Amino acid sequence: MSRARLRWNSQPVNRAAATAAGRGARLAAEHLLGVSRDRVPIEEGTLERSGTVTADEANGAAVVSYDTPYAVRQHEDMTLDHDAGRTAKYLEDPFDEEQQAMQEIIAAQVRRALRG
Repeated sequence: MSRARLRWNSQPVNRAAATAAGRGARLAAEHLLGVSRDRVPIEEGTLERSGTVTADEANGAAVVSYDTPYAVRQHEDMTLDHDAGRTAKYLEDPFDEEQQAMQEIIAAQVRRALRG
């Protein structure tokens, strides 16, 4: 009976997966930004245009934010009136609803990196 010995160096695989997960986190955040922009209250478009993604791909982190003095109030105050299709919780609701899609975006990036 012959024997084989396998020595597995997981570091390159782990590095590739982590890099891909970071890229996936950025892409998932960009997806979330797109969905939330469709719901953000709009008067002149300033709030919508202020939406950005900030990513730290090396650490697998990404953040979606809106940067106007009234962004938090528009997000949190459920008593404000908005145009049809525009709403408070314009970031929180899409975040909750798009969890599966965002996870799939990240997973696809990792799969792609590990295939190659």
